Amino acid sequence: MKKVLLLVFVFSSVFYSNAQEVKEVSQYWTSFSQYLDIVVEKDTKFKLVGYAKSNIVSDSSKSGSGLWARVDNKDKELGFFDNMGDRPILVNKWEQYKIEGVLTKDAVSLSFGGLCFGNGEFYFDKFELFIENKKGVLEPVAIDNFSFEEGITNGVITKWNTGIARGKTVKVKEFDIASTSDTVDGKSALLITGSGIAINNETIGNIEGASPQIGSMISMLEDLKTRVEYKVKNMSQYEIDYLHDEKANRIGALIMHLAAAEKYYQVYTFEGRGFNEEENEKWLDALNLGEVAREKYKGHEISYYLDIYNEVRAETIKMLKQKDDKWFEEVQPSSTMSNHYCWYHVMEHQSSHLGQILFLAKRIPPEPVATVLPELIKD
Repeated sequence: MKKVLLLVFVFSSVFYSNAQEVKEVSQYWTSFSQYLDIVVEKDTKFKLVGYAKSNIVSDSSKSGSGLWARVDNKDKELGFFDNMGDRPILVNKWEQYKIEGVLTKDAVSLSFGGLCFGNGEFYFDKFELFIENKKGVLEPVAIDNFSFEEGITNGVITKWNTGIARGKTVKVKEFDIASTSDTVDGKSALLITGSGIAINNETIGNIEGASPQIGSMISMLEDLKTRVEYKVKNMSQYEIDYLHDEKANRIGALIMHLAAAEKYYQVYTFEGRGFNEEENEKWLDALNLGEVAREKYKGHEISYYLDIYNEVRAETIKMLKQKDDKWFEEVQPSSTMSNHYCWYHVMEHQSSHLGQILFLAKRIPPEPVATVLPELIKD
């Protein structure tokens, strides 16, 4: 590990780890990164510079690229962050881009790199990093393989980490990573190609076959379910079975809970009743959660829970489309809740547990690695 000591700041570079276990996921974006451990005595400026271009092959609002930099502060608080989300790179011409930020006294690490999203060819070359010294001058900091001359092996960028998280190398199925001779500096540059990516429009309403209010509800329900799925779909069985503490719920059980609650409001609003005996047997443990659910819902891949969730949602959409806005305003005879309020509750229930899932996901420790001891040689 390289160490550099300056009077204003101290940092140790831990730029890459190509020997890490690779996790394969499916998503509409990918990234690459390096990072520095940071200690600063006062607010310290930094600047990231890099060359990039994008050859977009679909709607430019859904595809693009950028540089990115993130400062993590003490206690896992986010400091400075910029991923060029407000100014994505959309032109097919090499240009220099930069990100400028500040390391505060609470800073513990600086991560930086490039990212791309959607369908297209995304080029990167000649990254440079500068950090302010005690004289207020932005001084260059060495970046390993800054111009991608050392190439790519099996989709791994030499001396760069694929992904945005320290200690986690992520391969995204929708993107191919290769070297290219189309460069700004030297003989090689980085080319990332995204293909076969479908990105849905982020709108409310306008659902085919549904009345206006019903359509708005369906689109909001679907948006929240998509957020849940996006967070959990690539989780391992270890992650979905992880129990934060004795009173917490496993992520798999929470997905079952979302499906069970939605199923309950199906029979309540569409049929005007509660669960029958058969439905209680199937859904009640997931609906109530608690100790029984903690023991019952584990040992399954995430697809087990998502398949059930999707099956329930398909029935919800089918039944809602058979109703109209007038039905939405009808009040259930057994309560003071309108059908509209019931389905609003299902929507905000999803949002509440999405927050819980996000909380739990951030607190899952690395999976323990089993140590195999050599067998003793008997005399």
